[in-house]
Amino acid sequence: MSKSSLSRRCEQIGFPDPNPKWWAGFPTCPVEPIAFSDVIPTIDGVNAFGYNSRMGTPSLYIVATPIGNLEDISLRALRVLREVKLIAAEDTRKTRTLLSAYDIRTPLTSYHEHNKIAKRAYLLDRLKDRDVALVSEAGMPGLSDPGYELINAAIQSGIPVVPVPGASAAVTALVISGLPTDRFLYLGFLPHRPGERRRLLESVAEERETLVLFESPHRLGAALADIRLVLGDRRLAVCRELTKLHEEVFRGSVSQAIEHFTAPRGEFTLVIAGKTETAAPGLTKDIEAALRQMRESGMTTREAVSKLAAETGLSRKELYQAWLRLTREA
Repeated sequence: MSKSSLSRRCEQIGFPDPNPKWWAGFPTCPVEPIAFSDVIPTIDGVNAFGYNSRMGTPSLYIVATPIGNLEDISLRALRVLREVKLIAAEDTRKTRTLLSAYDIRTPLTSYHEHNKIAKRAYLLDRLKDRDVALVSEAGMPGLSDPGYELINAAIQSGIPVVPVPGASAAVTALVISGLPTDRFLYLGFLPHRPGERRRLLESVAEERETLVLFESPHRLGAALADIRLVLGDRRLAVCRELTKLHEEVFRGSVSQAIEHFTAPRGEFTLVIAGKTETAAPGLTKDIEAALRQMRESGMTTREAVSKLAAETGLSRKELYQAWLRLTREA
């Protein structure tokens, strides 16, 4: 929010223009930083932005942080991170970089996949008499990270859980993908093992919703190959390093993405078109016989499906499903 828009907001709700020294909260300003609550006007404990500044029952704040660009942090998130007594971070190194950029000196403690059980009791104990903020490595905590377990434990313990929304890689990728956004299905990270990955893809093959998922660079090629094998050569958007210096959004078919990303680097979010009705060549008895013969000869699923797809024009998805049926019948 610019200074002029902040002034307009204050005018709308009947508050005077905030003290200029408020802007010292940003690292580019030469003035010594001060707490936001010192200069944002309040009436009965509620400030110009609707935040209840009276510290009552200790709460767990679920704070979204930037997915790349450090400027993508809300004013409310900065204030909450300043005011809580402890920040539980999935990656303390990355969180420390963010806090240093805004001169926030709140104590940090780690909370990640490998220590979540031991740290859960510690954090619940801290929440008895103080506010705690939960932040993930990037984006909104609780999505594809251990934040879910702590949030659920806090709810079960009667501790207020307060969301502080912000950046999300999944939603960001979806809205710039060019694919339908009215309904979507979030899959998180695909399983590492090929068999488990294919079974998950099979479970959503008939879904018409747009699919959103994460993948690491060293598994991207194998994941795209399985997506083409199970779902067919659908439209998709492959979003790399969103909001960062080397941001890239590739739009095209799965086959085109495989050809494009020969040496992938960075963090990837994939947005895949849901199932659509398309006219395609039918599966004949001759093709089934060829599939059966390839299977009995020891040819791999991928080799057989790719070979017949090129020869017959059938979709890889249909051939793959036929292969599975023949396997079950054997």
